[in-house]
Amino acid sequence: MQRKLLVLNSGSSSVKYRLFDLSDERVLLSGIIERIGETHTSSPEDGGEGHGFADHRQAFAEVMRRLDESGELPDPNELFAIGHRVVHGGETFRSAVVVDDSVMAAIRAAVPLAPLHNPPNLLGIEVCRALWPGVPQVAVFDTAFHQSMPPHAYHYALPKKFYRDDRIRRYGFHGTSFAYVTKRAAAHLGRPPESCNFIALHLGNGASATAIKHGRSVDTSMGMTPLAGLIMGTRCGDIDPGIVLHLMNSRNYSARDIECLLSRNAGLKALVGANDMREILRRAAVGGEDARLAVEMYCYAIKKYIGGYLAVLGNIDALIFTGGIGEHAAPIRYKICSGLEPFGIVIDVRKNAMDASETSELQASHSRAKILIVPTDEELEIAREAAEVIDAWSVGSIE
Repeated sequence: MQRKLLVLNSGSSSVKYRLFDLSDERVLLSGIIERIGETHTSSPEDGGEGHGFADHRQAFAEVMRRLDESGELPDPNELFAIGHRVVHGGETFRSAVVVDDSVMAAIRAAVPLAPLHNPPNLLGIEVCRALWPGVPQVAVFDTAFHQSMPPHAYHYALPKKFYRDDRIRRYGFHGTSFAYVTKRAAAHLGRPPESCNFIALHLGNGASATAIKHGRSVDTSMGMTPLAGLIMGTRCGDIDPGIVLHLMNSRNYSARDIECLLSRNAGLKALVGANDMREILRRAAVGGEDARLAVEMYCYAIKKYIGGYLAVLGNIDALIFTGGIGEHAAPIRYKICSGLEPFGIVIDVRKNAMDASETSELQASHSRAKILIVPTDEELEIAREAAEVIDAWSVGSIE
């Protein structure tokens, strides 16, 4: 018997969707609408039939049209549930939850912590609740996986009032991806996640590292916002906070100017003029000095986090690469691992050069730790967590 579950991943300028048959986790329909709100006319691949979408409401209407046209959902009442990615759950949510009015209010209260992402996340839930009021909605939070961090890892050295009144602390992101690859890596090793220590690197346009002890996050590179930590496509990663003060004083930058600089015009884009690692590696290979420096800086920052997390964890069972760059950029993986041999992390050059579409081992035979590529699947993780929550919720409501 089919159990159909729709996953919506609504970003700041895109909506990904995937319809699953949970009986065998088969994908019945999937797609993406990109560049929402941009002034250009979108292509059929990102907007459907050459239309541009001015806002998320139009984009969601297009998703519903595609669902209807596909014939995969002739009756919306067939939906078992709808799972929504929500970027920021603050300290309120440690796991996925069935959405009710109190959950909506809590997500709304976290908007100041994720102003670009939580509003479209909320809108997706609101649209689905209006269209399908009888279908349970489940919120799955990017921050939930990191709620296991101890206080010494998530507090900042600021006056207590800023934590107490403004909830300023480290939250971390990419949690849905880290939850998925933790389970997959543990299954690959034939062990329960609770027995495993990992350092996981989610490397895409956004990038973060997480220290995972006994299957739980104990530290992560992103902070209160996704700006902190590693160098990213357009985000700065770790910088001296005094730089912000200097720019405000010397250039009269406003808070909006600073946000635009650090979030959209920094990182690889600032160093090379491009944020696609494939292009950067191509330029570096033909002698581009800016590209070469960017690759060195990118890998060096990651290597420093690996070293710190090795000190935190003591030993690891595997170093995990995931995300678009982590899964496909062999030169980046090699450069990150080079020099880690004294810590028992030794990469095999031949294995590293091979393409991998599933969990693969890259370590040399004498490496103490595994080096794994684990392709991430955030939508599948959302579907699984949503199904677990609905099953438990249904039992509770019956009792």
